Amino acid sequence: MKLQAASYQSKTLERLLMLVKEAQKIVGGLSKPGKMPGPAINLPAWACKTGAKLAKIPGTPCFGCYALKLRYVWPNTIKAMNRRLAALANPLWVQAMTTLVKRAAWFRWHDSGDVQSHKHMNDILEVARSSPGTKHWMPTQERQFLPDRAAVPDNMIIRLSSSKVNAGPSQAWPWTSSVTTDPAQVTCPASKQGNKCRDCRACWDRDVAHIVYPKH
Repeated sequence: MKLQAASYQSKTLERLLMLVKEAQKIVGGLSKPGKMPGPAINLPAWACKTGAKLAKIPGTPCFGCYALKLRYVWPNTIKAMNRRLAALANPLWVQAMTTLVKRAAWFRWHDSGDVQSHKHMNDILEVARSSPGTKHWMPTQERQFLPDRAAVPDNMIIRLSSSKVNAGPSQAWPWTSSVTTDPAQVTCPASKQGNKCRDCRACWDRDVAHIVYPKH
């Protein structure tokens, strides 16, 4: 009986691993930002509907965007992000993302890039609903794709980003973030602890209405 049980467990684990491998192939893989307590997914910043326009305007958080330089422009990184962007059209994307995300306690949407459409937003919400054991956080500049607040599951927070540096929180959404050049206004502790979240989870916390990051 023990041998049969061990064999069954082995086959079950093998099937789970195969499913994860299949999901990674469909999605294009997840990103692993060293700052975060868990995985993320990134898309090319040049594909941002709003951010790509703001990146050309001085005084906006997207001007001089970190995701348009450094490791984000390495050929392999560009190839991976383009693969993830194309994967959004795959009818199995929600199922595949859920398979990968539900294995993590904390997940960030888009350490590079942003929501592409209403369908993309709805698919993201479905992934969050299908992974209730995971805390989801998504910063966004895409006001036009914000869902009805009631559609956002309790394990997810969407933070609307201010479109100008040193601006206050947007009044269009209950959870927000902004960027400042004034160190005294910064509330994110990462810059003081090796550019890592460590034990801070404020970005994922619905009780924290607004977060201020330093301008990169």
